[in-house]
This record gives sequence, structure tokens and C-alpha cells, in this order.
Amino acid sequence: MADALLVVSFGGPEGQDDVIPFLQNVLRGRQVPAERVEEVASHYRRFGGVSPINSQVRALIAALRDELAASHIDLPVYWGNRNWHPFLSDTIQQMAVDGRQRALAFITSPYSYSGRRQYLDDVEAARVKVGDRAPVVEELPVFYNHPGFVEANADNLRAALAAAGAGAAVASAEYVAQVTETARLVARQAGLANWCLVYQSRSGPPTQPWLEPDIGEHLQALAHNGVAKVVVAPIGFISDHMEVIYDLDVQAREMAEGLGLTFVRAATVGTAPAFVRMIRQLIETAQDG
Repeated sequence: MADALLVVSFGGPEGQDDVIPFLQNVLRGRQVPAERVEEVASHYRRFGGVSPINSQVRALIAALRDELAASHIDLPVYWGNRNWHPFLSDTIQQMAVDGRQRALAFITSPYSYSGRRQYLDDVEAARVKVGDRAPVVEELPVFYNHPGFVEANADNLRAALAAAGAGAAVASAEYVAQVTETARLVARQAGLANWCLVYQSRSGPPTQPWLEPDIGEHLQALAHNGVAKVVVAPIGFISDHMEVIYDLDVQAREMAEGLGLTFVRAATVGTAPAFVRMIRQLIETAQDG
């Protein structure tokens, strides 16, 4: 039986002075031109140097503690980030001090590789740094097709469609086989037949292949085909961060409005009750072996 839950997140800066050190952590080991780092830093500075991801993780943990208490599950919840405070190594050190021996890890990325595997590699590196007293950490299952994740996304998509009004096209953003399945399930539960999976936040050199269709190119195609309204559902993420509030809410919105499209962005799942219940269900299943 596990004696703790570890919520593992990406992390984000919470002030102007945090931005460059945070980006240095994210980009460690990669050769990224200084002008590109400064360009990305300017996105954070636009919002006071604050990413919403940490506050949203705090809200999720508070909602999860309430959910666990209501179900009489006595499991302390810890939080560790890959790239900013609270760092995973500090959190796992505290868990060792508290005598925790086995933890279940909720990885805040719904999908594989650059999401989950990188997170788990960082968890293991933190355990090695702490040493023999570090608790064993076992991940909870992926949840991209879990009914709770689908329900929360579908509810947010329906709310965004209602805000956009009749005639809106739907584009979903982020990862291939798994995310395609999520998009299909969310669209079906929201009662949609007209939707397209697109990709956002292109990075790397122009010669590096990227997933297609790109959201910008798709918005142009929609406008060319006479579509007047578009709803964007960021199903690749569970909470808002810079790829949502800048890449979608600023860049994609400005492009859409320049093309004459009404643009509505669906909320991320955040603390949606169905999503929080899902995490509790995953914990119960893991505890039952």
C-alpha cells in the first residue's frame, strides 16, 4: 500500500526574476540561441513573469485533498516540479524525512514520451539524489482516454461552443495516437461531428519536422472555406500555462481575428469535478493492487 501521493508537474516562474533561471532549467543541455531564449522570456514577461501552472496545480491539490477526505482515503499529498520550485528532489527529500516509503505519482501530462517518460526520468533522478531513504515511486496509469478526463474536456468544449454560438468549427491541440483517441472521445461526448485535430507551439529549427496540421494553417483554411467561428480545445494539457495563455490566447486568437474568425478557447480541465474524481479512482485502483 502506498503511504503518499506525489503530484508531478512541469513548474513555472512566479515573478519576473524567475523567468530566465526557469528557462535555463527547461533548456539545460540544449543549444538554444540567446535570441530565442529572450523571445520566449518575453512571453512570460507579458504576464508579469508569472505562469498560471503553479497556481492551478495548487488548486488541483486542494480539490484532490477534499476529494480524498470525502472518500475517507488517508493519503498525504506532496508536490514536486521538474523545472521550478518546489523541485522534485526537495519534495522527495521531505518525503524521506517524513518517513514515506512508497508513493503513487500522478503525472500531470496525459500522454506519453515528452510528457510522462521525461517526468518519470526526473523522478528517478531525484530519488537517486536523495539516496537510500527515498521512497519508491510508482506512477498512476495514463488517463488520456479515462471517462473522467473525457467528460471534463467535453463539458468545457460544450461551454465554449455555447459561447461561440452556432456554426463554429472545432480544432483540438496536441499528441498523435493517444491524443487522436482523446479528441475522438471528447468530440463524441460533446455531440460533435465537425472537428479537426491540429498541433500548436512549433519549436526547433525550420528544418525539423513538426506535427501537422499546424493550428495557424488550419485557421487560414477555415477562413478560406467560409467558416465564421472556431472553438479551440487544448486537450493536450490539464491546466493553463504559457503554451495556452500565449500561444493560443494571444497568437492564435490574433491570427483568427485577423482572418475574420470569432475565436473561443475551451478551458483546460483544471479542477473539474469529473477530473478530480478520476484521480481519486486511479488511486483507489492502485491501492487495491
